[in-house]
Amino acid sequence: MDTLKYKTKSANKATVKKEWYVIDATNQVLGRLSSEVAKIIRGKNKPDFTPHVDCGDNVIIINAEKIRLTGKKWTDRQHFSHSGYPGGQKITTPAEMLKKDPTRVLEHAIKGMLPKSRLGNAISKNLYIYVGAEHPHEAQQPKELNFNSVK
Repeated sequence: MDTLKYKTKSANKATVKKEWYVIDATNQVLGRLSSEVAKIIRGKNKPDFTPHVDCGDNVIIINAEKIRLTGKKWTDRQHFSHSGYPGGQKITTPAEMLKKDPTRVLEHAIKGMLPKSRLGNAISKNLYIYVGAEHPHEAQQPKELNFNSVK
C-alpha cells in the first residue's frame, strides 16, 4: 500500500481563500446570529477547515442596533467586568450596552464563541459591525448572506 496517496491536506495562510459576506442583523435573534457568524469567521463551514489556521471569511454586519433578544433578556441578563481592583466589579445589561454602543452587544456575543488565544484575537479582526445600513467595504464586493431563508 502506497501511503503517500493518503495525505491529509492542511490549509495554511497561502492556500486559504477568504471571501467577504454582509449580513443584515435586522430582527435577528442575537444568539442564533452570533453562532452562525462565529462559524463563518472561524472557517468551520469550509471543507478545508484547519483548527490552528485563520481560514475563515470576513463578515460585515449591518443594522446592529436592530438585533433582537427573546424574553426578558434585555433587562435580566447581566454582563460582568472587573477592573482588577477591590470592589471594581461592573455589571451592565444588554439594554445599557445597546444604548452606549450598539455594536458592543453583537461583538461581545460573537467574541465569546471564539477561541481564547492569539488565534481567536486574529480571527476577531475579520468581523466588522456597523450601525445603520451603510458600510465602507463596497470595494471588496461582499456577498449577501440571509439566515432567514435557511430556516
